[in-house]
Amino acid sequence: MKEVVKNNVYELRKQKQVRQEDLAQAIGVTRQTVIAIEHGNYTPSVLLALKIAKYFNKSVDEIFYV
Repeated sequence: MKEVVKNNVYELRKQKQVRQEDLAQAIGVTRQTVIAIEHGNYTPSVLLALKIAKYFNKSVDEIFYV
């Protein structure tokens, strides 16, 4: 059985009042990648997860979980 990594990127982005485009630009990906991450269709690499965590000033495990 495949484990799915869940996240709260959407909630954090809304709290910070940031557009998908702005988050994407800040972490060096496309808006489509941000959408895929928020919907749980894409699990980011460790490097990308660290960039997202740094952007939101959170730890990786506060954002991504199983």
